[in-house]
Amino acid sequence: MIPVQGPVASKGHVVLLGDSIFDNKAYVGGGPDVISQLRGELPPGWQATLLAVDGDVISGVLAQLRSLPQDATHLVVSAGGNDALGFAYLLAAPAGSVAETLQLFGRAQARFATDYEAMAEALEVTGLPFAVCTIYDTPASVPEHRLIKAALAFFNDCITRAAFSRGPALIDLRLICDDDGDYANSIEPSAQGGSKIARATAAVVGFRQSSRSSTVIAGVSVVPR
Repeated sequence: MIPVQGPVASKGHVVLLGDSIFDNKAYVGGGPDVISQLRGELPPGWQATLLAVDGDVISGVLAQLRSLPQDATHLVVSAGGNDALGFAYLLAAPAGSVAETLQLFGRAQARFATDYEAMAEALEVTGLPFAVCTIYDTPASVPEHRLIKAALAFFNDCITRAAFSRGPALIDLRLICDDDGDYANSIEPSAQGGSKIARATAAVVGFRQSSRSSTVIAGVSVVPR
């Protein structure tokens, strides 16, 4: 179990929302998925529920919230990767200049930000402490790694801005999943990566945050902001 800061309540209920970063059972080849690994990391007496759905986009979290358990105490969301994947065609779009390419990505970024802010607002309305995750990079061994990493920066900027303006914790999966073995394929977490994600998620439980102050979780260390 990952060390945490300050007192932790004797009981709690962590709910995972979003996409296949959490709902990764289909990709671990019979190994433990994120939700089962999280249950092993949480303090005794705590529960964890998986509402995340493989393939869901940001707007899907709004529907997931309708199934929120009444005794939920913490929400953790990993969403946006499938939305970003929907803009992958821009990587091959013809452009006459760097400025034109940036304009294309800027429009995609604006659409992404609108959806993400609507989701963040819905999370705030619950009144529960919540954390959001960045979109992680592909494995370094993927030939297009640098290109994809650069493109994802447009969308991760929306996520970090939402976190730092609203105050939830930020789990930076780009730094947590830093080894090729953390990936089952180019976009899904393996059991190894899921273990890291579960430990970082469990760390969220141990940090008390004010409504306007975020905590960055990057591996086993945390950075107050």
